[in-house]
Amino acid sequence: MDVAEPVVRTAAGQVRGRAENGIAVFRGIPFAQPPVGHLRFAAPEPARPWDGVREAAMFGPPPPQSGFLLTPAAPAAPDADPGDWLTVNVFSPDLGAAGLPVMVWIYGGAYRFGSSGMTGYDGGPLAGSGVVVVTFNHRVGVEGYAYLPGVPANRALLDQVAALRWVRDNIGAFGGDPGRVTVFGESAGAGAIASLLVMPAAAGLFGRAIAQSVPGTFFSTALAADATAAIASAAGLPPTAAAFAAAAPARLAAASDAVRTADYADRWGPVGRTGVPFSPVVDGEVLPAAPWQAVASGAAHGVDLIAGHNRDEYRLFTALAQLRGTITDAMAARALRALAGPDGEAAYRQAYPDAGAEELFELVHSDWLFRMPTLHLAQAHAAGGGRTFLYEVSYPASQGDLGACHAVEVPLVFGVWGGLRQLLFGPEPPASAVALGEQMRAQWTAFARDGDPGWPAYSVGRRLTRVFDDPTAVVPYPERASLHIWDQHRFGVLDLIAARA
Repeated sequence: MDVAEPVVRTAAGQVRGRAENGIAVFRGIPFAQPPVGHLRFAAPEPARPWDGVREAAMFGPPPPQSGFLLTPAAPAAPDADPGDWLTVNVFSPDLGAAGLPVMVWIYGGAYRFGSSGMTGYDGGPLAGSGVVVVTFNHRVGVEGYAYLPGVPANRALLDQVAALRWVRDNIGAFGGDPGRVTVFGESAGAGAIASLLVMPAAAGLFGRAIAQSVPGTFFSTALAADATAAIASAAGLPPTAAAFAAAAPARLAAASDAVRTADYADRWGPVGRTGVPFSPVVDGEVLPAAPWQAVASGAAHGVDLIAGHNRDEYRLFTALAQLRGTITDAMAARALRALAGPDGEAAYRQAYPDAGAEELFELVHSDWLFRMPTLHLAQAHAAGGGRTFLYEVSYPASQGDLGACHAVEVPLVFGVWGGLRQLLFGPEPPASAVALGEQMRAQWTAFARDGDPGWPAYSVGRRLTRVFDDPTAVVPYPERASLHIWDQHRFGVLDLIAARA
């Protein structure tokens, strides 16, 4: 075998990768047929076999997605099929190894953008810790989540299951152990992992999971259908699978970008504050239930789980929307009541008596959207008999007074500092950030190896939490004020308000 250009045989055919910094890297391997033509809006179909050796040096094309994408993806091969969105990438430290642990990354992006070819998702540094890293593309936005009659819901989740089946069937050829698979993902990727925990189709495909900043948004079919109808209206189309399948993906993505969720707050409730008309749909078939209650009932008790969030989650979004310094007391009051209920404003003002309007605004958005859904998932998993570990990232970004904002942990875990990560840490990350990233990678990969990340398991009585800061610590869950405000809240399925009238 050519060490510089290793060749591996998969179930569909041979692929030729590249050696990069001691890691064997294979990019753009199809795990399913292109979801175009008669397969548009269908469940993924297995990739067709090929003859000869397929070049696997460049990423596959990214799926159609929102224009809000902040970081471009790496270019695809010039001769790549533009519809070949469903591809995997493998980073292996030792192709001849006898069963290395496998870590499968599911990217975030508000369920509307993202691809495995984005700069920050290079699996090389993580693979250098002794694990096989897999990244892959899945459909997002309209292609992955629009709720249309006559076609499967949650096609993005079905793509993820198909990729995990590919891992099960092929990863042994890359030095990985199909019986030691850990899924990990952030934001929408963590919401996908929460979904996979309770999906029958995903059972047995992974034994460990790391959910980084789990969003609390899961849609009812009525809400999802109403959001899809709004997108159809923006596109000038009827909300049917036939009409959507006949439309160019870019037209549908632009229409979804044109939908202002705030204009539908009277029907979509708090979803109107998110800006995002997509989320996993609890359709009763692909996704039988929202994760919290199902996990608490033991649906994922056989999967070890790390769940965690960042201290200042929502500050990234107030900064990107240029809201910092503009939040009034009236804006904060409306957000507190909309997200935390009629008594929410009083509860937050009592719990955080020294907080100003901007801090209260960010706190309630952070809690409702990421912090409390993540905490409640950890609590549910522990209650359901699962082995659970909780963390909070308190280490702040070094740029723009962003604090420990949403996504700040992604470059720490991957050890990749380009792209959007420069917004957080500048052109050269501080030495303390690099050191913390090395510790997080060591603990993520230790968990993938044997299920022990290096801090005590979570229990309701003690709530011990790994706090990633400089220095790190293990303490009782640090956001106790918010914990008590949300203690009786039950995260579940968000419904169309008009449907409850």
